[in-house]
Amino acid sequence: DRIVTTVIEHHSNFITWLRVAKRHGTQVEVVRPSVEGVFDLADFEKAVTDGTRLIAVTHVSNVLGCIVPVKEICEIAHDHGALMLVDGAQGVPHIKTDVRDSKVDFLAFSGHKMLGPTGSGGLYIAETELTSTEPLCIGGGTIADVSIDDYVLTVPPMRFEAGTPAIAQVIGLGEACKYLERVGMRNVEAWDLKLANRLINGLSEIEGVEVYGPMDPKQRVGLATFNIRGMNPHDVALTLDTEYGVAVRSGHHCALPLMKELFKLNEGNARASTYLYNTVEEIDTLISAVEEIARG
Repeated sequence: DRIVTTVIEHHSNFITWLRVAKRHGTQVEVVRPSVEGVFDLADFEKAVTDGTRLIAVTHVSNVLGCIVPVKEICEIAHDHGALMLVDGAQGVPHIKTDVRDSKVDFLAFSGHKMLGPTGSGGLYIAETELTSTEPLCIGGGTIADVSIDDYVLTVPPMRFEAGTPAIAQVIGLGEACKYLERVGMRNVEAWDLKLANRLINGLSEIEGVEVYGPMDPKQRVGLATFNIRGMNPHDVALTLDTEYGVAVRSGHHCALPLMKELFKLNEGNARASTYLYNTVEEIDTLISAVEEIARG
């Protein structure tokens, strides 16, 4: 059996399959993009064979911000009888996501990246896979019947929801979804594109600053990772926080294979992430701060 994934994945969608390989001898095939994070579909055609059971890819890289063509990759998967799983943690908050159109079999997303509480999230499972997919945890409300030597699982989705749910978090996630629906995901996308364009162009024009990912804002969402020549990214993040009041993340962003394979970055980089609540003025503040730091 084979699982196909990519080098740009968050660890959540990478080490999971490495563990499967260790436990069951499954082969893991890793597809690599260009240095900007752009994939050639021909590479997936080569990687996917009739022995492939699953393709697991992110919709949007949490490091490069690049948008991955999941619909086209899903077609390749299904042509070979494989299932398609999408990590939507970075995609669902920023892009209108339609599982009926893409025809993916599984899509997971996280609540805290889309205005919801930490510890919340969701997993979409295609109707065709609902009864054949084994729950990770069983017990509590997941069963229809239990005898002295057997059990019968109940119908979906309850069969996947063992024990007492995180009630407050789920309610909070629901309200976040309702809010985003009222705003409209197309409006979120448009604002995201505007901020991404300003952010990428502004950082790219600063001498000594390297920006990672696609330079075309239409190929990415509103985040940017960057380094300032001669500076540790952790020092950059600390300076932005303490001297300019700007919060960014620094490090490998839970994507060590990407950092090692594509960029050879031992310390990673700094990441500025935007969302619908951010303003043009805040983007300009960040750009000005990075420019001052880069000048020394």
